[in-house]
Amino acid sequence: MKKKTMMLAACIALTTAAYAQEKNGGISARMLQQIQQTNSNTPAAQALANALSTNSIDDLVKNRSTQGAINTYFSDETPKQNIQDQKKSGRCWMFTGFNVLRADYAQRSGDRTVEYSHAYLFFWDQLEKSNLMLQGVIDCAKLPLNHPDVVFFFKNPLSDGGTFCGVMDLVDKYGLVPQSVMPESYSAENTARMARLISSKLREFGLELRGMVKAGKKSTDIQNRKTQMLATVYKMLSMTLGEPVKTFQYAFTDKNGKAITPMKTYTPMEFYKETVGEPLTGRYIMVMNDPRHPYYKTYEIDKDRHTYDGQNWLYLNLPMDEISTLAIASIKAGHKMYSSYDVGKQLDRTRGYLDLNNFDYASLFDTSFNMSKADRISTFESGSTHAMTLTAVDLDANGKPLKWKVENSWGESNGAKGYLIMTNDWFNEYMFRLVVDKKVVPERIARMAEQKPMMLTYDDPLFGEDQ
Repeated sequence: MKKKTMMLAACIALTTAAYAQEKNGGISARMLQQIQQTNSNTPAAQALANALSTNSIDDLVKNRSTQGAINTYFSDETPKQNIQDQKKSGRCWMFTGFNVLRADYAQRSGDRTVEYSHAYLFFWDQLEKSNLMLQGVIDCAKLPLNHPDVVFFFKNPLSDGGTFCGVMDLVDKYGLVPQSVMPESYSAENTARMARLISSKLREFGLELRGMVKAGKKSTDIQNRKTQMLATVYKMLSMTLGEPVKTFQYAFTDKNGKAITPMKTYTPMEFYKETVGEPLTGRYIMVMNDPRHPYYKTYEIDKDRHTYDGQNWLYLNLPMDEISTLAIASIKAGHKMYSSYDVGKQLDRTRGYLDLNNFDYASLFDTSFNMSKADRISTFESGSTHAMTLTAVDLDANGKPLKWKVENSWGESNGAKGYLIMTNDWFNEYMFRLVVDKKVVPERIARMAEQKPMMLTYDDPLFGEDQ
């Protein structure tokens, strides 16, 4: 009798626990039974499960309707230039920015070409970001270590991602050098290990600086110590990327590599002035499509910059039809553009083709994926992840875009010989940022961009760095 009583009590306890779990939001036995009943055990379902166990999902859901030959005709296209490769780094923002600068130089000079050194500017980017982290730690040293602002600096003290703002700030401050003068190093093309080691030192240094502030040390002593810390970072960067050149000799070449100017001695700033000319800051309008916020207003992202004395990302929010109009005007004028996308969505990497219907995931799993662009941004489902150079558009008889082409930085063997082609429907859903020369921007848009911006927080879902 005692044994039966114990068994009954155990059953009641289990039942009570199941109901309690269900009430509190856990998966109860009853819920699990309901879930499992919806799982189909038909032969067709088993065949799909067998196929999925041994194949890539994307290979199984390629949509036949989009697998035909890709139409490579474009009604309006900027001049082609050689494709570059960022390798295993997050420097797409710099490669894309340089693509714009070298294309503009080729347009102005006629037969001259130039290749800029990514390693040179990347050196200064990493040093400036290190200073940005250390000075940020000093500025908020009196806040607790778990305060969001403090966490922001310690969680990601250094990154190789960025935006076009970084190109503007760094080029205007440090100039440019040719690729041949400071070529890529292993750590420039494979940034992960170098970044982890420098980040480790920055966190260590950050704690020390917080201690100095809390101990009431003089501001001059704190800044002197920060300078010593940056000297350590400078040494680490010099050993991995190479120390930036101060002067060099260079002769310009034509498209065939033949020298067309005498050898001349330059400083980085002199080379920048000769090949770029006027400062980049103030030359461009930066626009964005963010349907979560009112259009025709300007916005600024707090702490979204590359240098402490530089500028945050500031943009004019526009609907996609306005952005398309700006892009078409720029292409017709022969200007390539910095642009960024959520490039991983519906990307047929082998063919270099982006179409909303490339992969039919919905049919495979008997469900649907129906979030709007605004919903995807708000829930971190989508955002700007990769910068590429917008180079061409195909317009219909009414001047409406059918498809677009971008110059990528993943090498010539990737995609369509280094390019990606995207339908206009895909462009509207997954394009986010565009940088346009003011020369092709209508006056009414230029005036809108001069509005006082609304400040957005650095943890906004849309404002990760392009990589």
